[in-house]
Amino acid sequence: MKNIRFISLILLFLTAILPAQNKEIGLEDLWNGTFRTKGMQSLHSMANGKEYSVLSGNAIDIYDYKTLSKTRTLVSASDLNDVGRFLDYTFSNDESKVLLATDFEYVFRHSRLGIYYVYDINTKTVSKISENKIQEPTFSPDGNKIAYGHNNNLYVKDLKSGTTTQITHDGQKNKIINGITDWVYEEEFGFVRAFDWNADGTKIAFIRFDESNVPEFSMDVYGNQLYPTQYTFKYPKAGEANSVVSLHLYDVVSNRTYDVKVGKSYDDFYIPRIKWTNDPDVLSAQYTNRHQNVLDLWMINAKNNTSAIALTETDKAYVDVTDNLTFLKDNSFIWTSERDGYNHIYHYSKDGKLINQVTRGQWEVTSYYGYDSKSGKIFYQSVENGSINRDVYSINLNGKNKTRLTKGTGTNRAEFSADFTYFINIFSNATTPTIYTLNDSKTGTVIKSIVDNAALEEKLSEYKISKKEFSTIKVNGNDLNMWMIKPVDFDPNKTYPLFMYQYSGPGSQEVSNRWNSSNDYWYQLLAQKGYIVACIDGRGTGLKGAAFKKVTQKELGKYEVEDQIEAARQLGRLGYIDETRIGIWGWSYGGFMSSNALFKGNDVFKMAIAVAPVTSWRFYDSIYTERYMTTPQENPSGYDENSPINHVDKLKGDYLLIHGTGDDNVHVQNTMRIIEALVQANKQFEWMIYPDKNHGIYGGNTRLHLYTKMTDFIDKTLGDKIDK
Repeated sequence: MKNIRFISLILLFLTAILPAQNKEIGLEDLWNGTFRTKGMQSLHSMANGKEYSVLSGNAIDIYDYKTLSKTRTLVSASDLNDVGRFLDYTFSNDESKVLLATDFEYVFRHSRLGIYYVYDINTKTVSKISENKIQEPTFSPDGNKIAYGHNNNLYVKDLKSGTTTQITHDGQKNKIINGITDWVYEEEFGFVRAFDWNADGTKIAFIRFDESNVPEFSMDVYGNQLYPTQYTFKYPKAGEANSVVSLHLYDVVSNRTYDVKVGKSYDDFYIPRIKWTNDPDVLSAQYTNRHQNVLDLWMINAKNNTSAIALTETDKAYVDVTDNLTFLKDNSFIWTSERDGYNHIYHYSKDGKLINQVTRGQWEVTSYYGYDSKSGKIFYQSVENGSINRDVYSINLNGKNKTRLTKGTGTNRAEFSADFTYFINIFSNATTPTIYTLNDSKTGTVIKSIVDNAALEEKLSEYKISKKEFSTIKVNGNDLNMWMIKPVDFDPNKTYPLFMYQYSGPGSQEVSNRWNSSNDYWYQLLAQKGYIVACIDGRGTGLKGAAFKKVTQKELGKYEVEDQIEAARQLGRLGYIDETRIGIWGWSYGGFMSSNALFKGNDVFKMAIAVAPVTSWRFYDSIYTERYMTTPQENPSGYDENSPINHVDKLKGDYLLIHGTGDDNVHVQNTMRIIEALVQANKQFEWMIYPDKNHGIYGGNTRLHLYTKMTDFIDKTLGDKIDK
């Protein structure tokens, strides 16, 4: 009797927990915070190297690295009248003042206007920089002044006297911009602040953009008003006129501005980076030609306005622009380059002579963290432990004594203390939600755990979660990285529909051993429904060497599409995949790819979803497109032979097009033009337009609606024969 009662209790217990272990993910769960991970917001290492700060709610809190205990609250919005909620913060170099950002209003994807305040830590007083919304306020090195942009002009505010000086006066919307980048620089060179203080705060270098001859693009804004309005901005499409850029120096003492001239060998050029060296009279500026296959690093003497080339990078395809330039005390500099076929770290003298190549091997440096002058070590992240993983390393400046500082296999990312004594390691992999640990920078030893997501792991244990399986697949002579998610109850004797995801853009990576994005939870939902989901990084993607990445040059959409079609064909031969039910989807470049894959691979793919797709590279911006394709005038066949808009006649399967009308990046024009081409080819398809939504297509219930639409389309086109 006792045994029977015991067995009954066990059965009762198992009955109680089994349903909990088989909960299914719902579409609402993707967007309501159910699977949100914890993190550390606006992490900043204090100059003493002993403490760090984070934004906690509406306060800036200071923590001790060694004990991880909070030592104090530096400032809280509750102590300040009329400041509002902090959205970000920045310290002056001496950390006597902190810049508080509030009331953001986005201009484009990265640029934003805001109301900013300066909080004086010693006097505990706060002052507003300007009554206007301004851009990119930046402390001078001594913390006594702030430079900022407003209405396309530059200003300097003296925090001691309270006086504001207007540096430039010719700023005009859609014509002249001073010190803030134009749309295409922001999007493709990845920066907004186009001005920089020198080391002693006596000069400001800035880039001026003359957009006068750049063609305008306009978008209807529907909103809630009776009549739509129009939003018009300068957008240089491939082959069209760019902003004419020029470099200038402002002398704070004399209140004079003068032009900087360098002896370029090309007329049509970009200035993608400016940075002062440790010498207050020497400015570095990077110039690249329009094709972006020549990059010159210039050193400009601000005393006599002379210049000399320190370094020139050339490539048959293109040269990447990075933020990895670091000047040492003697003004020698650290630089990253693909010149040996892989991205590595180099050390040059101040006049550009190579001292040594610091790292080398058939792997890529993925992040450069900095140089510690005390220990003589460089800290960096790389894929030495496999191209889908990331680890943090240290190495001597002379290239010796390399040390792997992280141990977990997956994605490791470091935030170093100011003196490089410690680093906070942010680790995750496909089965481990993000973990923040305090590590010793000499050995990498974990000192303490800071933040984990154990609660999320526990919650996920209640759900039907499939393992993400990593492997490689041999396609067109290359071993391509792949992940696959199968249903939890996968049976190799059954057949399943296959749904493929990819992005495929130059240098990108989607097959990476890191924790889930929201899309991964969606793929788990699809696996619950009986789909197999897979992703393959084909030729043209990154972190496997320059040759692999740049093979798509002048022919975007050729080799990448061939790889997706052939990979799908091979996977369709597997006994457990139904080769008659294979679909593919992607967003942006991925939408360009999924469209091409469905059209050109019409004997392989049954359906495709394209979200915000480029349908012809003639419609996309100059800097990105010409980097890989040169101009349409020079390479018309490259533009046209691989653009989906020219292959609509091949459509046989089911096609869903999705776009936001407020997309300032990939304009809805792309979708409208391919719709007209499909109509004239008498091809049936489905489409969804989201009014006023940008490239990210979000806001309110938008994402839920979008993913419901896509899920229903998948079920309708691929799921009709799923064995329930």
